[in-house]
Amino acid sequence: MFVDLQQDWAAKIAAQLTKDGFARFDGIRTRTQLVTLSASLGAIIAHRDSNDDGVTTLENRAELGQRLGFAGFGTGALPPHTDRSGEINPPALLLLVCGHRSASGGECLAIDGRSVYTDLMHTNPRAIQALTRPRTALFGGASGYLGSVFEHTQGGRIRIRLRMDGLVQYSPELTPWLPALTAAIEQHTTRFALDPGHGYVLHNHRWLHGRTAFTGDRLMYRLSLNPHPEFAIPSGFQFPDIPAVA
Repeated sequence: MFVDLQQDWAAKIAAQLTKDGFARFDGIRTRTQLVTLSASLGAIIAHRDSNDDGVTTLENRAELGQRLGFAGFGTGALPPHTDRSGEINPPALLLLVCGHRSASGGECLAIDGRSVYTDLMHTNPRAIQALTRPRTALFGGASGYLGSVFEHTQGGRIRIRLRMDGLVQYSPELTPWLPALTAAIEQHTTRFALDPGHGYVLHNHRWLHGRTAFTGDRLMYRLSLNPHPEFAIPSGFQFPDIPAVA
């Protein structure tokens, strides 16, 4: 579903996020417009790599993109992940807008964590038990966050946290189940290209995102947000209890 840039843009985006955790939109023409619309949806959270307005410009920066934790500034593929997984409370919303399309490749990847969880719960419940076990994944290095891929939170909701690079360590008891997780993620991956001015916003506690490798001058603008309380956008997703395993 595309949301037009109208006076009630933030309310319509919030309604879509409440329903699906994901919304697409178009019509962004300036950086100021992008920041203004984002601020109407939530509080902009500064990023390590953002400018003073909270916008991170993602483009090929050669050597920087080769450094651990800076792959977004390269041209390689980005495996599905959640943003800022090493923080105790990562920002809830991620907003991405295209400034310039790549010559080839550079498709966006989006994966609903609820679909992945549902799939595994029915096909491989032992994997779900392992993936929800506390203190089995260290995100962000030694000073990061020790938790699990799927976390149970208040109100019976579930939150996903994931990265698959050198800034995560999975426990030996969890490692054997990662291929099943990877297969389920691939099964539920949606791929799409963004044209200039087009973008998406997703709930970072529910959806994974990534990209394919690309060539050319791909330019994207990224913002992290925590939604305004009046929109009451729920975190993560809700699903029935895990079935018993014999």
